[in-house]
Amino acid sequence: MSRLPVLVTAALVGIGVLSAPAPAATAEQAASPVISWSECRNAELASYGLQCGSLAVPLDHAAPGGTRIRLALTRRPHTSSEAAYRGVILTNPGGPGGTGRSLASLGDYVPGGVGDTYDWIGFDPRGVGGSTPSLRCSRSYFGVNRPSYVPTRSKVYSYWLNKNRAYANACASTAAKRSLLAHMSTGNSVRDMEAIRAALGAEKLNYYGFSYGTYLGQLYAQRHPARVGRFVLDGVVDSRRAWYAANHDQDRAFDRNLKIFWRYLAERPRRFKLGTTVGSVRRKYFRTLTRLDRRPAASGRLGPAELSDVMLEAGYHVFDWPGLGEALSRLVRRGQGATLFARYRQSQMGDDNSFAVYNAVQCTDQKWPGWARTRRDAWRIHRTAPFLTWGNTWFNAPCLFWRAPAKPRAVVTGTAVKARMLLISETLDAATPYSGAVRTRALFPSASLVAGMGGTTHSSSFSGVACVDNTVATYLRTGQLPRRVAGAGPDRRCPRVRPPLASGFSARTGPAASGALPDALRRDLVAAQRAGR
Repeated sequence: MSRLPVLVTAALVGIGVLSAPAPAATAEQAASPVISWSECRNAELASYGLQCGSLAVPLDHAAPGGTRIRLALTRRPHTSSEAAYRGVILTNPGGPGGTGRSLASLGDYVPGGVGDTYDWIGFDPRGVGGSTPSLRCSRSYFGVNRPSYVPTRSKVYSYWLNKNRAYANACASTAAKRSLLAHMSTGNSVRDMEAIRAALGAEKLNYYGFSYGTYLGQLYAQRHPARVGRFVLDGVVDSRRAWYAANHDQDRAFDRNLKIFWRYLAERPRRFKLGTTVGSVRRKYFRTLTRLDRRPAASGRLGPAELSDVMLEAGYHVFDWPGLGEALSRLVRRGQGATLFARYRQSQMGDDNSFAVYNAVQCTDQKWPGWARTRRDAWRIHRTAPFLTWGNTWFNAPCLFWRAPAKPRAVVTGTAVKARMLLISETLDAATPYSGAVRTRALFPSASLVAGMGGTTHSSSFSGVACVDNTVATYLRTGQLPRRVAGAGPDRRCPRVRPPLASGFSARTGPAASGALPDALRRDLVAAQRAGR
């Protein structure tokens, strides 16, 4: 297939801009709109050598002749011979709410040069990043010196409930926002994926999805089974539990993973000086939360909520366990919180686009329970899993007040999918627990599951573990998967991603392989997934 022409890139505009209804188009034009590509104006995307473009899609796919929105796209064209060319592969980093344009460079890190044989496509889903309109609600939601997440006093309940009510109202403060909110479900993004496939002229869609992107992939495969090419789903969402129950699964799993992190610190007492047992490290952490509630660190900016948000990183992945441990030690022993506050500021504060879209998707993908049940469930789970439960409850609390109708939760079945699919999960993944990967394997009889045994890293491919990354390369080259075993799997057992020896955000921690992502791209991927908590 010949490459598409390089012409024009799209500019980012604000939420208030929705294009007018499109002129009447022929059936052929509607089915195959043209994507024009040019050099990217965004400096980071340009540094990856990507091309940028955009695609107009209906705001409401049930009314294709009505208002249009634009999806921001990127492309890394194949560099192989035409004879070796294997087609296009669409990517998604997770979220919901994660920007995905830099992920078109993912093919550069597939071992053995296999990525060179595909055109890699990145995109910002509707409402996200460079897609227009992009949803923004309030820049002040992630502030400084916020109170504890745990509502031990009535005024703490009031603070968080009022904050989330105001945020939900801000997300619906204009007619343009309300129009967008009504069409932000996962199902709408799946329809956008099909529009991208058609616009690229691909008979089948190859796909690489991380985290929430695995839910997009599952739903796409169910709705378009004949269009499924080679699908890699890494950090697999349990579609049965999207999203209220999934957050409770996270509460328990992150609490477990932080205990694993506490053990890592306790086993290195000369380095971190936080104690020699899991219990001693854990007690010092929770005492520090209490102290910060009375007297914030970092010039009054690092309170208990900010510290909780920063330490969540340790439950997601191991890439900077040494750096997190050293920064926590300085806070606990010396009261020095500047490093941890800088991490919070980098990861949370500023543009709220990812948080806005996270809510816009989750609050409409299913009907959420009311406050009475939410409060009761949070206290029940908090008793045994106190690290995340109330923070996660408030993170999703805009759904209590969301001003767009919820849809029935999609029921995913994969029995009609004949194409082979590759699932990847570490067995102690907290963001998308391993049980979801096992369940998805059962739903898709054509899928095989690769597990990082004992690993806590979320979405672990391209982390330098040869067993995982070479399995990906073989599958993308030949379509070959590990043979399915009897029972619940996994079908291939691989080593886990191990923490690095030195501080610094690094993914090059496993056995030798060419698949480890550079720090900049890994940070983009982690940031997209943190959009979904």
